[in-house]
This record gives sequence, C-alpha cells and structure tokens, in this order.
Amino acid sequence: MKIVVDAMGGDYAPQNVVAGSVDAIKEFQVSITLVGQQDRVEAELKKYSYPRGMVEVIHAPEVVAMDDHAIASIRQKRNSSITIGIEFLKKGGYDAFVSAGNTGAVVAASTFVLGMIPGVDRPGIGCVIPTLKKKFSFMIDMGANTVSKPEHLLQYSKMARVYAQAVLGIDKPSVGLLNIGTEEGKGTGLEREAYKLLEDREPAFIGNLEANEIFTGKANCIVCDGYAGNVALKVSEGLMESIAILMKREIQKNPIAILGAFLLKTTLSEAKKSIDYSEYGGAPLLGVDGLVIISHGRSSPKAIKNAIRSAKREVEHNILAKMKEEAVR
Repeated sequence: MKIVVDAMGGDYAPQNVVAGSVDAIKEFQVSITLVGQQDRVEAELKKYSYPRGMVEVIHAPEVVAMDDHAIASIRQKRNSSITIGIEFLKKGGYDAFVSAGNTGAVVAASTFVLGMIPGVDRPGIGCVIPTLKKKFSFMIDMGANTVSKPEHLLQYSKMARVYAQAVLGIDKPSVGLLNIGTEEGKGTGLEREAYKLLEDREPAFIGNLEANEIFTGKANCIVCDGYAGNVALKVSEGLMESIAILMKREIQKNPIAILGAFLLKTTLSEAKKSIDYSEYGGAPLLGVDGLVIISHGRSSPKAIKNAIRSAKREVEHNILAKMKEEAVR
C-alpha cells in the first residue's frame, strides 16, 4: 500500500508531517511518498531511523500557504506539493493522498484533477463524531461545499451511509438532517426541500436533527450543507478547548480539586482522548474519484500518523468502489 503525503501541508510542516509519516511506517507498515521541497524533507528524514525502502521523496518546489486563495493557488502554483501529490494519485500506483494543508486548495485540486465519481455533483468533507452512546457518528459536509442544493444532501447521505457501515462498522446506519428544529417544515428552503427528498429517496432517513443532538448518537449519519457543518465543527472544537482550559484553571485553585484530578487522571485522560481530533487524524473528502484525507492545519505528528491510518482503512475497506456503487443507485 502506498500513501502520498503532502510534506509541506500544515502549520508545522515539514517537521510534524515527516515525524508522523515515519511513525505510520513503523506502526502500520505502509509505504509513504512525501511530496514537498526535497532538501527540507530529506533533512527531516535524517533525524529518524526507518525502513529505507518504505519512503519515497518527490520534489515539489512550491507551497500553498494556509491563507492562499484556494482556486487561485491551484492555478498559480502548479508545482505545489498539493497539486503534484494529487496528480500522482491520479496516475495510479498510489492508493490515497493525505494533507494537513490549505483545505480549500486540497478540495479544489482534488475536484479538478481527480474529478467526481458518477452520481455525485459536489465533494463533501466528512467527520467522525464521538457520541454519548460510545459509538461514532459520521457528519458531512464540514466545509467543502458551502452553497448546496437538496440533491447534494441526498448524495451526501448515500456516501455517509457507506462510510459509516464500511469503516465505522455500523450495521444499517440511520441518517438525520441537521436543522434548527425537528419539525418537517423547519429551516430554510434548502432544508425543507432536502427533507422531502430524503424522505422520498433515503430509506435510512429518520428526520431532522438539532445541533444539540449531534453528539447524542441519535443519528449515525448527519447531513448538512458545508456552511452549517463548518460552523458546527468550529464551535465544537472551540468549546472543547475552552472547557479543558477552564477545568485546569479551576482545579489549580483548590488543593482538594488537584488531589481529585490526580485520582481521576486515567478517567480524565480517556475523556480527553475521546474528543481529541488527533486521535481521528483526518477527515475524508468524499465524492471525488480518489481517496483523499484532509487533516487539521495544527496537526501534531500523532494526528498525521492517524490520518495515514484513516487512509489505510479506506483502502482496506475498498471504500471508493463502494461509494461508486451506492452513488449511482
């Protein structure tokens, strides 16, 4: 199995990307192709020991910055690590592409270079969501397509079901539509029309889902437009980080609380692990004709390693072929 990794993607590239890739090689026995500025990538590789035959370095002189305009960057930086990496995936002989770089650029390059699978009009970014039921839910779209049509949400529901069943191991996953209320007539024109379409053509549809139900596990798959999904994701991330800071601040004020935290160290560690994005590594970009994983811009080596693990799982579960089969039904 060969995974292409954008060595220049993210706030701490190439250091964290190379470190995470080396860890993935050792733990998952995958071959890694690092695409980026060769001298910088090779300088990082010299810091580690790893099976030499498991790493390939492809030179890409240009870097897409995190604040670059997505489409303009793809047109103006044709020799970037994102574009060259996705072109290698397109050529064949490589199984997946992983990047912690500019999300918009990855989405644009994947769409232009790989194209869409039959039956899908727009790509969607998926996200694994921890729930109170100790099972995961899968949410789509988290920001790839901010202007959606009802048909796009139907297509997302099909891909989400395939992913939830094949990768998350959920038998007969249910589908909910993110909305401002549970009643059928709630929401904008998009949500109201999408509700009717899902009700008619999505056998697993269970109705609307409010934002406060995202983490309850009420629905195994949650569909929404990319604008709402991205807002929900960012609010959730910010809330989790703020709670952690507030808890630490309050505990440090009281010696008894410090003792209690020490006694609950294992429990708190497990709770933190369940909401830590680095545990999940990356978000699949679904709908494009290739396996693409988008990781957080602040990804640590652990997050990069786990993003590669996510790519490996998609390859092993033959997720792309299953998506194509479901999308045309």
